Amino acid sequence: MENEEEKRKEKYESYVIVHNIAKRHNVGTLARSATAFGVTEFILVGKRDFNAFGSHGSTSHLRFRHFHTLSLAHSFLKERDCDICGVEITDNAIAVNEHPFTKSTAFLLGNEGTGLSDKECEICDFFIYIPHYGGGTASLNVTVAASIVLHHYGVWAGFAERSREGNKFLVAEKPANQMKRNFCTETAEAIAEERKVKKENAANGFFNEEAASSNLLDALFDS
Repeated sequence: MENEEEKRKEKYESYVIVHNIAKRHNVGTLARSATAFGVTEFILVGKRDFNAFGSHGSTSHLRFRHFHTLSLAHSFLKERDCDICGVEITDNAIAVNEHPFTKSTAFLLGNEGTGLSDKECEICDFFIYIPHYGGGTASLNVTVAASIVLHHYGVWAGFAERSREGNKFLVAEKPANQMKRNFCTETAEAIAEERKVKKENAANGFFNEEAASSNLLDALFDS
């Protein structure tokens, strides 16, 4: 049993996928929860800028990755043998406290108002929901939901608890060359992909003069 738990601690990773969240200021709080619960990478799809309000500096301790489309994010995660878990109350959703996890998992949370879109559901391998025990609300804030889900995954995966000092957990030293940020830096591959998509859309007449001068990622945010 002990050997199995040690393997879990070394084997499993968690990811958070942020796509089409209506309230951009929620991303900073999501990043704070992701840092607290051992998330490996925070994946932004569409827009790469975000409001870091509520992160309390945690974005400096979190690895970010950006993709222009859900299909690109899906391919990246599948190359890493990672399940994609939609956090949504669907007919086949499993309660998060049943811990229906089997491997490294990326969690996709829905828009605050409308939940997961059909396109988002298509890339999910399974769905979980958070049981409610009171009758006063139909849903949770996306950041609260993320915290509950990520905590449950960390318990299942056997992530090591951080050391404490007084009534706080010890914060790691800020990584070298890391600053507070409100955007995800682009890799050479991502820049090349952006140029490719822009060229294809322009050839198809997707951009008018006004759109051509705007941020490409705004046009792709709902991809």
